[in-house]
Amino acid sequence: MIKAGIIGGGGYTAGELLRILIRHPEVEIAGVQSASQAGKLVSDTHDDLLGETNLRFSAELPKSVDVLFLCMGHGQSPQFLQDNPIPENVAVIDLGNDFRLDENWVYGLPELNRERIRHSKRIANPGCFATAIQVALLPLAQAGLLKNEIHVNAITGSTGAGQAPSSNTHFSWRANNLSVYKAFNHQHLAEIMRSLGQLQANLAHDLNFIPLRGDFTRGIFATTYTEFDLSVEDLKKLYADYYAEHPFTVISEVNPHLKQVVNTNKALVYVEKHGNKAFIISAIDNLTKGASGQAVHNMNLIFGLPETTGLGLKAGLF
Repeated sequence: MIKAGIIGGGGYTAGELLRILIRHPEVEIAGVQSASQAGKLVSDTHDDLLGETNLRFSAELPKSVDVLFLCMGHGQSPQFLQDNPIPENVAVIDLGNDFRLDENWVYGLPELNRERIRHSKRIANPGCFATAIQVALLPLAQAGLLKNEIHVNAITGSTGAGQAPSSNTHFSWRANNLSVYKAFNHQHLAEIMRSLGQLQANLAHDLNFIPLRGDFTRGIFATTYTEFDLSVEDLKKLYADYYAEHPFTVISEVNPHLKQVVNTNKALVYVEKHGNKAFIISAIDNLTKGASGQAVHNMNLIFGLPETTGLGLKAGLF
């Protein structure tokens, strides 16, 4: 059994990670650290786990682990690792944004870096918006076909803002409401452009990204378009070929909707051609494929397990 530890166990991503790992057939949870929740039952904080586990939060680091998941707030992981040196043989998967551009860490998007992930012990999990947008664009970058500006509009649920309350996550503000934030300068742009440049070295065009806050709890629905001079048949073949061996990115033949991916580790991708433009829809759950599910996918790769182990999560449509 793989012994897993979680650091920063009180937040949304840690809750999702626990939901997955408790049912993972090859994992034993060695400990869940949370300074703010120490001594409490995990199910007191993550109450969907009532009856699923008797684990308690600890203020101490889990001992004798094979993999450590860092679920702390952005900016906290470097200080944690400085204060708590982790042996080289222990895999560390950081769910924050601190190491996504660090050359010493492997960027943990399996659809891009699957083989590098298999041979690494330091994984920087991608951002949720970044995941949804990259799965929409990787096939075009691989073919060197991102030849003009890219335009992306994407909406996310309130859990994407984390568990700490704020004015724009309050129910009274968020319900029946819609707003744009960080237009053209979202923090995930750097990792997206780096990944696309990994596949298309001459990429020199802007990615114009308009993120929106939605009045729902979880999921990301992104629409992307850019110039594309080949046929719709060529477009569909590019995507089918690129994702043929990737179990979690599914090409839809019909226009998808968000409920198809919520509570799953799937990314749905749908393509159309309009005039001289490729139009791509991508949809993920921000907490699973965009965070904790992808972290477990990375763990499976590191430890030589089938990629889908423990991740057979099904959407609940209604």
